[in-house]
Amino acid sequence: MADTSRLGLELTPQNLRAISNALKAEEDGKQLRKELTRNMRDALKPGAADAKSAIMSMASSTPHGGPALKTSIARKIRPEVRITGKFPGAKIKAFKTPNVRGFANAPKRTNRASGWRHPVYGNREVWVQQAGKTKWFDRAFEGQDGHYRRAVQFALADMVNRIASRSN
Repeated sequence: MADTSRLGLELTPQNLRAISNALKAEEDGKQLRKELTRNMRDALKPGAADAKSAIMSMASSTPHGGPALKTSIARKIRPEVRITGKFPGAKIKAFKTPNVRGFANAPKRTNRASGWRHPVYGNREVWVQQAGKTKWFDRAFEGQDGHYRRAVQFALADMVNRIASRSN
């Protein structure tokens, strides 16, 4: 990818709010905002795919009657883009998994080194400590965060250029 420093466009909440306000002023602003968020989400999709493959590589050997933990976590990983509101920005997020065997915080617990505690086959008398794949989510983006930041900046700069070209 090309150098984004020449764009002079930082990915900050203030800039996102300013661009959102400029889009509201346009006649087809709603459509432009949808296109901007779609382009920003598309820029982050490869990162979400990396995170999904990282969790799917976690070892599992215990048979059970419930849904597969890895698959359920992978389904809940997706890019999230907000250009308005209190916390505008673009990020890849692993959402909670409330319907997976009562383990709502599965993405967070499998990512940390200390793991999680659970009863053995539902026996509340016997508990075990289980570790997941330590830092699977964090390691999926190692060395790639600059790439994704530039991709989102280019999507943002493209929209800014489109708005600026209309006013000339």
